[in-house]
Amino acid sequence: MKLVIISGRSGSGKSTALNMLEDLGFYCIDNLPAGLLPALATEAFAPTDSREQIADDLIKIAVSIDARNIPRDLFRFPSLVEQIPAEIDTNIIYLDANNGTLIKRFSETRRKHPLSNKDVSLQEAIEKESTLLDSIAAMADLSIDTSKMNLHELRHLIRNRIGDKVSSEMALMFQSFGFKGNIPIDSDLVFDVRCLPNPYWKVDLRKQTGLDQGVIEFLEDDNDVKEMVADITHYLENWLPRFSAINRSYITVSIGCTGGQHRSVYVANALYKHFQNHFATVQMRHRELANEDQSETH
Repeated sequence: MKLVIISGRSGSGKSTALNMLEDLGFYCIDNLPAGLLPALATEAFAPTDSREQIADDLIKIAVSIDARNIPRDLFRFPSLVEQIPAEIDTNIIYLDANNGTLIKRFSETRRKHPLSNKDVSLQEAIEKESTLLDSIAAMADLSIDTSKMNLHELRHLIRNRIGDKVSSEMALMFQSFGFKGNIPIDSDLVFDVRCLPNPYWKVDLRKQTGLDQGVIEFLEDDNDVKEMVADITHYLENWLPRFSAINRSYITVSIGCTGGQHRSVYVANALYKHFQNHFATVQMRHRELANEDQSETH
């Protein structure tokens, strides 16, 4: 039995996420009144005598809860979640983007923000929305920053992170990024590898990435790189099982260098390959490589 609760600020991609889950076989409900959440969970997953019992692992429901809800129900969201039967695998996914991106998206689509009116500007509505959804954001099992994602990238991420997640086991994501583009807000653990030798200063490697053989060989030959990968591996081998033991559904390990092209990509990939044999669901994302507007500053 699986229940996914999608939330986030308007313009962050909730509809795209919900549509992707529907494509993955979830029964989806948009803008569910939060106060009905416990009743929905109890009724939807309750066995009945009038139908053939469906296997538990085939029952998948996704609901969207956002700022269009009754404010008092949003503020008591934690107590509503506590009323969901414990045997239901419940995941809370929170999508967000920076204010500038949200404003740009509303301007481009000419949509009206649900909280804006003649007395409340778009900027004020976006900020007010953060307060209304704060209790949900604080409980999120997975937070996704969609600031640098297009529709197709978000659909791909939702499919990989949620659709491919094996039962209730913890899903592990390794993500490379560049510090010049800020730390991803969905990071649970962040490792800075900017102290490692930079292939960018080798002219023949500058246009390559950490996925290319030339960069791989350059970094593999360096003892500091080997030591860094070994130390991070040891740390994760020691502590990831502790996170799993407290029923964490998702862990995102972010590896950052200056531009997110060489060192972070190589290290994240090395960790991904190692931990594929340790967890049922292990995924990889290179944030800057997925961004078409990459800078050449590394």
